[in-house]
Amino acid sequence: MGVLIDSSVLIDYERGRLDLAGRLAGREQEEFFLSVVTASELLHGVHRAARSELRARRSAFVEAILDRFPMLPVDLATARAHAQLWAELSSDGVLIGPHDLWLAAACIANGLTMVTANVREFSRVPGLLVESWGASEAGATPATPSPRRRR
Repeated sequence: MGVLIDSSVLIDYERGRLDLAGRLAGREQEEFFLSVVTASELLHGVHRAARSELRARRSAFVEAILDRFPMLPVDLATARAHAQLWAELSSDGVLIGPHDLWLAAACIANGLTMVTANVREFSRVPGLLVESWGASEAGATPATPSPRRRR
């Protein structure tokens, strides 16, 4: 099975709060991907850096990450999954961030597990397999459907 890495994991890695090599160890048979959405989020952090030395350090980190993992594009299957998830979550009164919705759709469209430090957000997506790579959590759990909100 393949795995999509969320930017929250990579940010924790950059900040020294996560041992990425340790998380990948023993999982050589699995394919790990980044979404172009995650690439944009990471590059956004580079452009937001106020000081040139911080910008240079972030840029070097991001470029190394982008070189390390294959990119998953947003294709028509992902767009279809995104539209369906967006409609379902909206009708249930449950929303997640727009970037996270694209990442969840990419996982569903491609049969991938989402690894994230932001389990709370992704656990709202029915059918999405989410694995916590937060500092104190571990394990994969399927997201459970949220109860419908009464209108």
